[in-house]
Amino acid sequence: MYVTLEGIDTAGKSTQIAQLKRVFKDAVFTFEPGATPLGSSIREILLKSEIKSPKAEMLLFLADRAEHFASVIAPNLDRLLISDRSLISGIAYARDFDFKILESYNAFVMDNTLPNKVIFLELDRETLEFRLSKKGKDKIEQRGIAYLLELQARLKQVMERLNIESLVLDAKLPQDSITKKIVDFIKS
Repeated sequence: MYVTLEGIDTAGKSTQIAQLKRVFKDAVFTFEPGATPLGSSIREILLKSEIKSPKAEMLLFLADRAEHFASVIAPNLDRLLISDRSLISGIAYARDFDFKILESYNAFVMDNTLPNKVIFLELDRETLEFRLSKKGKDKIEQRGIAYLLELQARLKQVMERLNIESLVLDAKLPQDSITKKIVDFIKS
């Protein structure tokens, strides 16, 4: 089963992945972008370069996703596979493009494979502002609170449009409570 955790930066995906590694010891854990050697190079470009073309940025994400699918996802579809981000993020981040085009490109690079389940960690404005104030901001986070909240709304829209079984959780709940809900959802 292919499961993905989605949410904007600081929502707690990494924290929950760490918790899930203790529960699902035999699962394969991965992330996007950057889980493969090629993906690591692409991630560096995406986070640190001044990319002027939204098309170039989108195509870099797609290149990472294609390599990730071939190297990590496809070989492990017969196991529990838990990913920090997926094509849902890829489509949501590429806001300048038509959904149908993005859906088509992602279907191409993923051989028409979608996650079986999505866990979405949702933040309110106050919690997001507080969490961002406690850390250095990367290129995406520097775009600001309004951008991140718009992105969060797009993530939810993509999940709904792709019609993947999903669990939406309030990211400010206690960590252990969130973990329990996620574990129950994965096992259901």
